[in-house]
Amino acid sequence: MSTYAIWFVAALALLVLELASTTFFSIFLAIGAFAAGLLAFVFPDSAVWFQAIVAIAVAMLGVIVGRPFLASRLKRKGEGPLTPGVHGGFVGQRALALDDIGEELHPGHVRLAGETWLAFSDDHQPIATGAPVIVTAVRGTTLVVRPTTGSATPES
Repeated sequence: MSTYAIWFVAALALLVLELASTTFFSIFLAIGAFAAGLLAFVFPDSAVWFQAIVAIAVAMLGVIVGRPFLASRLKRKGEGPLTPGVHGGFVGQRALALDDIGEELHPGHVRLAGETWLAFSDDHQPIATGAPVIVTAVRGTTLVVRPTTGSATPES
């Protein structure tokens, strides 16, 4: 297999890793691998160590220059982060009941921050499917919720 093909396969694998992680690190490694692959394709006699240096330099430049720029462009304007702590930021957030929610022994599910979470009612009263709720506490990976009034427009 040609050296440039190995670099392109590595770049593709790193792009898949970026899609799985969405941390904006692997994408720059993929761009560096792609740059090294282009170098190997245009100059087939170039040394592999030189191709690796080009890959590292391009990736570092992307992380140092590109990542902060992308992070600032993708940041929501006027809103703080949804989760400042591990799950403490969920308290007070609005969610939507995806199915009937009961007490701790009969939990249901809610949609919060684009994720489906296990939830139970804090006052042990059943909450109907589709009802808007507010998170009152987090216990492990389960949300404690109470019904709220008004229409629900939680962030998906």
